[in-house]
Amino acid sequence: MSITVENLTVEYGGNVVLDGLSLTIDNGQFFTLLGPSGCGKTTLLRTIAGFLPAVKGQIRFGGRDVTRVPAYQRDIGMVFQDYALFPNRTVFENVAYGLRARKVSESDIKARVGDALERVGLTSFFARLPAALSGGQRQRVALARALVIKPQVLLMDEPLSNLDAKLRVQIRETIRALQQESGITTVFVTHDQEEALALSDRIGVMDRGRLRQVGIPEQIYREPASGYVADFVGGANLLPVPDHATGDKLGFPFGNLMIAPHSPIGAAAVIAVRPEDIVLVPAVQGENVFEGTLLARSFLGDKTAYRLALKGGITLLIHRRGDESDNLKPGDVCSIHIPRSSARMIEP
Repeated sequence: MSITVENLTVEYGGNVVLDGLSLTIDNGQFFTLLGPSGCGKTTLLRTIAGFLPAVKGQIRFGGRDVTRVPAYQRDIGMVFQDYALFPNRTVFENVAYGLRARKVSESDIKARVGDALERVGLTSFFARLPAALSGGQRQRVALARALVIKPQVLLMDEPLSNLDAKLRVQIRETIRALQQESGITTVFVTHDQEEALALSDRIGVMDRGRLRQVGIPEQIYREPASGYVADFVGGANLLPVPDHATGDKLGFPFGNLMIAPHSPIGAAAVIAVRPEDIVLVPAVQGENVFEGTLLARSFLGDKTAYRLALKGGITLLIHRRGDESDNLKPGDVCSIHIPRSSARMIEP
């Protein structure tokens, strides 16, 4: 079931949270709304679900206008951040709740709940109460409850944020596998860019009630449309474009920086460089090689992070593979190379 949002305006607490937002999500797609707290992503999800009213605009599921349709008539499955399980009901009864509300026969309920629990790996837990489950198990019960009704649309509001790092990876793999198996159109809300990149067919990066960019994960990461997107998704060094800059050669206090060819952007622009694209080199020689002073070095396991100060008060974050050893320490002078293709001029 495709989802179409056209010119949507939503107010919350007297404030306009979404103002004229438009979005199309294709049938069977896993679409993630990504952004920081307060950017409007949960408001958009709850409006799609029917929990919040639209001031103006339209929401369609396929060809059906659901803008004024109540949530219980939209044929959605919802997975909440806090699981929202009934504490006094068993796992079986929690998963069966939506089927009983739809007056499904007892024989069908037994078969469908059993199948749903098998799919999330909880067959032997059907008689337990939620208090006897771990956080990951409770989240899988919530997922089974949403899927068992076979909704046309599955909506998930930061469902992994209460789990530890290792469990988050395990549950997100379960979510992705079940979504691909079922083919249900899914809208997933998160502030975690790694989750978004790992799970999604497409991502919409939100900022203050607006969609700053929509695209496949590779496009969002490798071709960010703005400094905001580049910095939020993966992190980036953002350098202000010098005044009166023209062409692909920009003069900075630390030297001349050659950048990738670009289309005209206008007066406001930044140069974005990913930390992993900057290379530590032995000496100052060649194009885009600059000298700086190491401010900090942090070993992070799979990578080592460096903070380097260049002339003119500009600092850069550099990432290097964790297995590449060095003897650098704060205060050392070292040289870096910024490949021309990695320095991209984009909107702020």
